[in-house]
Amino acid sequence: METTKQKEKKAYTTMKGDFKYKNLMSAPHLVKVVVATGTGSAVKRDKNRNDFVVGRLAKITGQKPALRSAKKSIASFKIREGDPVGVMVTLRGSRMYSFLDKLINVAIPRTKDFRGIEQKIVDNIGNLTMSIKEHTIFPEAGDEELKDVFGMAVTLVTSAKTKKEALEFFKLIGIPFKK
Repeated sequence: METTKQKEKKAYTTMKGDFKYKNLMSAPHLVKVVVATGTGSAVKRDKNRNDFVVGRLAKITGQKPALRSAKKSIASFKIREGDPVGVMVTLRGSRMYSFLDKLINVAIPRTKDFRGIEQKIVDNIGNLTMSIKEHTIFPEAGDEELKDVFGMAVTLVTSAKTKKEALEFFKLIGIPFKK
């Protein structure tokens, strides 16, 4: 099976004619993958919620996530400045490629009623942000904790200049878009 890193290198030769790239460095490539989830008000009810989410995200991504705190107080949400409100991990290099391979080949096909990803989730500067409703689609997530299911946002950051360029690149590396 071909890895995402190998597909990324092949994408240059395929896209070279269409986009008139002069060298490999001018072609789009993956810069980083950011996986983030909000823990929100669940922390007020369960003190171990952040530890659970950090542990699960560490197993899924292979890297320890960082806690994110509130930047300012919001009285209507009962949030104080400095309260932990989310968890985030930034993947680069080999961890990024192994996570992407797992996401594309294992996790996304396990999603219930999956018919493809909308092309509109690619923004104008060439990044793709998808939401995952349940972390249980990853094989590392134990099925015994079905009461503690959380969602996450996965952002693929590329060096693409335009949306058209990014869409072509994502198709070539194996992102399953809707037909």
